[in-house]
Amino acid sequence: MFRSFATFNYRTWFLGAVISNIGGWMQATAQDWVVLTELTNNDATAMGATMALQFGPPLVLVGLTGWVADRFDRRKILLTTQSTLMVLAVGVAVMLLTGIMTLPMMFGFAAAFGITNAFDAPARQAFVSDMVSMEDTSNAVALNSASFNMARLIGPAVGGVLIVVMGSGWVFIANAVTFLAMLIALLLIRKNELMPRVKSGKHGGGLAGGFRYVIHRPDLMVVFVMVFLVGAFGMNFPIFASTMALEFHQGADGYGLLSSVLAIGSLAGALLAARRDRARVRVIIASAAGFGAASVISALMPSYWSYAVVLIFVGFSTVTMLTTANGYVQTTTDAGVRGRVMALYMAVLMGSTPIGAPIAGWVADMFGPRMAITVGGVAGLLASAIGVGWMLWSGRLHRAERTRFMLTLDETRPLSVVQAMDPSLFNDRTAATTPIRLPHRKSD
Repeated sequence: MFRSFATFNYRTWFLGAVISNIGGWMQATAQDWVVLTELTNNDATAMGATMALQFGPPLVLVGLTGWVADRFDRRKILLTTQSTLMVLAVGVAVMLLTGIMTLPMMFGFAAAFGITNAFDAPARQAFVSDMVSMEDTSNAVALNSASFNMARLIGPAVGGVLIVVMGSGWVFIANAVTFLAMLIALLLIRKNELMPRVKSGKHGGGLAGGFRYVIHRPDLMVVFVMVFLVGAFGMNFPIFASTMALEFHQGADGYGLLSSVLAIGSLAGALLAARRDRARVRVIIASAAGFGAASVISALMPSYWSYAVVLIFVGFSTVTMLTTANGYVQTTTDAGVRGRVMALYMAVLMGSTPIGAPIAGWVADMFGPRMAITVGGVAGLLASAIGVGWMLWSGRLHRAERTRFMLTLDETRPLSVVQAMDPSLFNDRTAATTPIRLPHRKSD
């Protein structure tokens, strides 16, 4: 389960990511609560607009961000983006602590966070495969998700308490401090132990090469469509959890607790994904169905605590789907185009929010949060149905050869990488070649 920890670079990265992610979740909780209760009068639509501005840039800038992730040193990209995010967090904190923050100003900061994350996300996702071998990439992606959700287990609850005790501005200050952990980790990484980068090759440069690659991979197209549906309509958890907390007459601490409860299932899903030898499409399809069913059930819960319990299953199925999808895309994509394909994947995942979040906020305002959650659940069930339809249409689903009544699915195998031999192992004896003996030709 933890085989990627055998690599020094990944261990260092993991520790820095856990600390930084805790601060990130604290800030996310504070930002959502500020927009919902301090800058507006429980306006879920404004909250959806903030999310749209924050998650829209990855979709708009996908052509540039994927090219940057493939063209430049990903470690240096991350040093730049993480430093920028830290400065932005300090800026929001100052505005809140001095009492001059307004909703339009928060919209501006949300857009700035989104632009920076548009460059950060594909570089960060692809950098995982720079630190470990291809055989361990799926495990490293799953452990990355576990890190993210361990932080999600702690960050929102701590953030909610800090909002009540100290005020929302200090939560942004705390997040700025945690960025130092990631920056130190990036500086400690041993550059000579990173995996060699592969040039673009036959797929060409620019975003067009990534598009062409994905279009010729129907399995990736299906995965992208499923992730888009769940991301756009089902993963608006800040809107769902905050509005449900208000419906159950809870405050910021109650909202933060719901986010942490969601992370319990998310962490379990990430750890279970780390145990699998590789990522499979069938798991993505099954977890999408599980997400849809759990979401619909959660919308029917009559009390705060019953809703919180069902959120565990929502978190489990969500992270199982996204972690498996991320691992599948990374391990089955050519290395020369991986940065651009991951940028497309992140654009689909994060860029779906500007479409779905305002819709979810409007539905929550007009028809109540339970209806908004139900819409997300139906989207998950639809995504699973699309996956099943693809399996039947593609011909990959057929009867197993050794069993009469069982079915099997032909999966795309992960790319294998031939490891380079250590130059110190070469010597004259191993480099010697056996002469090729040609048959003796008789002279005429």
